[in-house]
Amino acid sequence: MTDTKRFVLATFNPDKLKEIRSIWQDAGWELISLNAFPDAVPVPETGETFLDNALIKARAAFDRTRLPSVADDSGLEVDRLNGKPGVHSSRFAGKNASYAENNAKLLRLMEGVPEAERTARFRCVVALVEDGCEHWVEGTCEGLILSKPQGLSGFGYDPLFYLPETGKTFAEMTGAEKHAVSHRGEAFRRMSEAIRNCRGR
Repeated sequence: MTDTKRFVLATFNPDKLKEIRSIWQDAGWELISLNAFPDAVPVPETGETFLDNALIKARAAFDRTRLPSVADDSGLEVDRLNGKPGVHSSRFAGKNASYAENNAKLLRLMEGVPEAERTARFRCVVALVEDGCEHWVEGTCEGLILSKPQGLSGFGYDPLFYLPETGKTFAEMTGAEKHAVSHRGEAFRRMSEAIRNCRGR
């Protein structure tokens, strides 16, 4: 890996950029999104797995910027739905679905399902692509799907994803609380450790 402290986060999502900057705030690295590159465009996420899509996005960002590029692909896997929405989490209710529309579809599909069968997990795969190197890590977080939203923070499925050990949904947690237990927090901490070990810092 090269010795740069500047990374491109392969996303146009400001919520994701804010969250990952917060997770990596003590790393001493500059993290910029693809919004900083006027001619950058989203790439089709055609992979069948989170790793496929993370690599697709990271490789495209590196090809465009020639800077070390980090991408994550993450989603919600609901056991009662045989792992859905999975890689389709952000477009569960349609190509340009809002967070509210995706949540509403999930609630409809889970209507009447007893608590013991509402188990789910968030999964996140983070990929790093730079000159001559590709690396990836994974993080997961186990929880339950509620029957109605709770909390106003976070984004995506956060108001429906409940962690019994904390007594809160992701949307009821502070940023620090969420990062300490979340799939994305775990994955990006693992990536940070891998980068530091490789670069000796």
